[in-house]
Amino acid sequence: MSTEVLGGLAGLALFIFGMRMLVWGQAPGMIVRSFRSVRDAGYYHLLFGLALLIYVGGLHLPGTVAAQAAGLLAVVLVGVAVVRFRPRGRGPTRKA
Repeated sequence: MSTEVLGGLAGLALFIFGMRMLVWGQAPGMIVRSFRSVRDAGYYHLLFGLALLIYVGGLHLPGTVAAQAAGLLAVVLVGVAVVRFRPRGRGPTRKA
């Protein structure tokens, strides 16, 4: 399998996983503990998956401008996901 196919499948899986969390309002326990809300977790995964799909799809667009625009849009989506819907930090660790 080529890298592009694997990237597309990973993006599709993340997109579907994020949509499932948003529609059902439920997420696995580890993910719920990592995010402030199920909504944040859903959007985080959805945006990352969509960005990956757009990036991989942009590789097949004719011309360099279209591919660069797809790459730029993917970076913007990842930026929104990281800044707006990022997981919670683990907090300061205590030293023994």
